[in-house]
Amino acid sequence: MPLPLYLLALAVFAMGTSEFMLAGLLPDLAPDLGVTVATAGLLTPAFAIGMVVGAPLVAALARYWPARSSLLGFVLVFATAHAVGAVTPNFPVLCATRVVAALANAGFLAVALTAAGTLVPADRKGRALAVLLSGTTMATIVGVPAGAVLGTALGWRAAFWAVAALCLPAAVGVLTGLPAAPAGARRNVPDGRPPLRAELAHLRRPRLLLVMLLGALVNAATFASFTFLAPVVTGTAGLGEAWVPVVLVLFGAGSFVGVTAAGRLSDRRPGLVLAAGGPLLFLGWPALAVFADRPLALLLLVFVQGALSFALGGTLISRVLYEAAPAVTMAGSYATAAFNLGAVAGPLIAATTLGTGTGTGTGTGSGDLGPLWVGALLVAVALLAALPARGVLTAVPGERSARTGRGVAPAVPPLGRGADGE
Repeated sequence: MPLPLYLLALAVFAMGTSEFMLAGLLPDLAPDLGVTVATAGLLTPAFAIGMVVGAPLVAALARYWPARSSLLGFVLVFATAHAVGAVTPNFPVLCATRVVAALANAGFLAVALTAAGTLVPADRKGRALAVLLSGTTMATIVGVPAGAVLGTALGWRAAFWAVAALCLPAAVGVLTGLPAAPAGARRNVPDGRPPLRAELAHLRRPRLLLVMLLGALVNAATFASFTFLAPVVTGTAGLGEAWVPVVLVLFGAGSFVGVTAAGRLSDRRPGLVLAAGGPLLFLGWPALAVFADRPLALLLLVFVQGALSFALGGTLISRVLYEAAPAVTMAGSYATAAFNLGAVAGPLIAATTLGTGTGTGTGTGSGDLGPLWVGALLVAVALLAALPARGVLTAVPGERSARTGRGVAPAVPPLGRGADGE
């Protein structure tokens, strides 16, 4: 894999750390800004909603900019938003910085997802995406626990400063690792590119809408369960609060293993990943609910579910990009919006089940298991929706369908060719 992919992953790591670290900072942040923990918790959905709205909007605005300039600008805006957030004494201002950071994050991912596919041959797009997404998984393994430790030791503002500082080497990496625009080039898309209206028209294609729906459902299941793992650990499992970061790290480690393994299979054998991983993911969430009162089983299943969740999620991202490939500048934004829609919807649905006693465990915290059952339900819906469209999900680049005579859309033209602008 080319070096620029790893530099992009570094920026994704910084952004992923920011997105997830708030869960460990709210108890310190809320009293400092004079709000309740519940009010401070609004910072998380505000960020996710900004990602959903911002991905297509910012990608549309940036489609005429060189990719390197776009990525560099997004990283610097993201860093600036965290610096302002680190010094403000005002909660509404902090909320505003989170929205700005989300827009920058959405724009970065939308451009980076497309750029990652152009840096490698069409049949290695899945592996390229695995490298890029490893930034997110490493954020859950390293960045979030580190942010929690830093916030505990030096205050939540120190964690914001750390994220801002982490963006600087990522910005240098983008600046030095990606090729500059050719002289006279002003766009990151080739001459003869489709107009924006034509790229948006691809959203009416059933094949693209299907894979976007499946991606949103799987990610909704992941975030429905992941967001509320802490009450399961301290309630149903009866473990101390010190075990919460351990469980989160195990989930993150599993996600890294899953996205890495799937990255090597999703280009050539996407059907294998989806056919094997989908049912296992569906069975895993109820199993976790049933055995959550047994700590060893809990720890093992959390790791497995992290691996399966990101293996399927990463594979579906590649499916979205393959189906949206003719939308040269907007494909990455479609994947970003779909998956963040899941990140918004999943926790909101799961929150309605808390304390309802939907679990089967014998502990007093059985009501905390509701989100795990929600995760299973969402995966079940995804599996049912996928059944009539197996051909869409299993096609590989260059493969021609015997039924239609058409294969998966070709990859986006490589960076640096023609008038790409990078």
